[in-house]
Amino acid sequence: MNLNHLKYVYFIGIGGIGMSALARYFKTKGAKVVGYDKTATVLTDKLSSEGIEIHFEENVNLIGSPDLIIYTPAIPKENLELEYCFNNNLNILKRAEALGLLSNGLPSVAIAGTHGKTSVTTLLSHLYKNSKIEVNAFLGGISANYNTNLLVSDNAEIQVVEADEYDRSFLKLNPTYAAITSVDADHLDIYGDGSHLVEGYKEFAKLATKQLFVKKEIESTINIPGAITYALKDSTADYFAENIKIENGSYHFYLCTPNKNIKNLKLGIPGWHNVENAVLASAIFLQTGGNSETLKNGLANFKGVKRRFEKHFESAKKVYIDDYAHHPTEINALVTSVKELYPNDEIVGFFQPHLFTRTRDFAEGFAASLSLLNELVLVPIYPAREKPIEGINSEWLLNKVNGPKKYLLQPSSLPLYAVVSPCRVVLTIGAGDIDKTIEPIKNKLIETCN
Repeated sequence: MNLNHLKYVYFIGIGGIGMSALARYFKTKGAKVVGYDKTATVLTDKLSSEGIEIHFEENVNLIGSPDLIIYTPAIPKENLELEYCFNNNLNILKRAEALGLLSNGLPSVAIAGTHGKTSVTTLLSHLYKNSKIEVNAFLGGISANYNTNLLVSDNAEIQVVEADEYDRSFLKLNPTYAAITSVDADHLDIYGDGSHLVEGYKEFAKLATKQLFVKKEIESTINIPGAITYALKDSTADYFAENIKIENGSYHFYLCTPNKNIKNLKLGIPGWHNVENAVLASAIFLQTGGNSETLKNGLANFKGVKRRFEKHFESAKKVYIDDYAHHPTEINALVTSVKELYPNDEIVGFFQPHLFTRTRDFAEGFAASLSLLNELVLVPIYPAREKPIEGINSEWLLNKVNGPKKYLLQPSSLPLYAVVSPCRVVLTIGAGDIDKTIEPIKNKLIETCN
């Protein structure tokens, strides 16, 4: 199926970050784009302002006669619109299937992993864009450089996609180049246990028709001969960083490659984990036609991904950073990086757990990573696609956390607490709708803490 000449495309779950990129893509190709989602968000508001029709009630009469329907696996199977499309044998594809078809005839890079895939995908796409390599990119976050999750060119030479492991969607892709950043357990509601998740990643790794990139510490786990390895500091990897220094809040390092060392690189965003992400993005960029000079420029002027270590306010009294972290490993990396940048300041974290199953499955990990904070405020669990699980709630998780002062609050209380907390550094953390508190918190801090 040629997806570039469709006149009408309908989306079920259009407000998802990956779905919205596809919706924008078809809009740029001149198609009429209409979609359903459960609730209005900042992102759906933006899509509407771009001329995409969106409704928020399940109504099969609003579907019409599209050339193609695209749905996200995050939509419940009992959704009325989804049931209607399948029962009437309409032309329907899962999001990843559509992405796979769009890459036909074009070299593609697919980035997978429990952590880091959005940052790597966005940075790699920026490196291509910065070097004048024409790129189509479907991002899992909003690029701070371009204020969008879609980069598109009529003369694209390569396509970059984020490979989502949820529901084994990444197995529907057709990558020329593939990368795996991590295989930490997640989505156990789908995979059952970590070993089955790893098997999924192994199957994904085999899809790369030209080259696979893997983090050195999981090389033996994935076990694909000929894979290019990368690491933060491990000198046995094909690509790694050395001479890493922090100067004025920025990370400077050398990139060691199989052929040479590229010196005096500066990364435009903070965090040791982001240096590691930059090593991978740089490796793929150099292996696919990029050069060291444009690499230097691209790394230095990269502004990051919105909701990934995004600083919203800083004064002598307060610092406010927002982050999408929703897994214990990600929270640990976030808090560790904040402590490194602000070693003399205490930190309060406002965390919204994401999914009842994830909260249950990783409770001990969450307790350990959240204990790194000086103060912790939990808000109610964001359910997303899930029904509540008896006994699993934020109070249950809070009782497992040791160390910091800890409280339960509603999201509406966070702006005032950000001001009255004795901690200088304020973090909002989570992948649900805690982002709705960003502007109120920022405005309260501007009002009272300048």
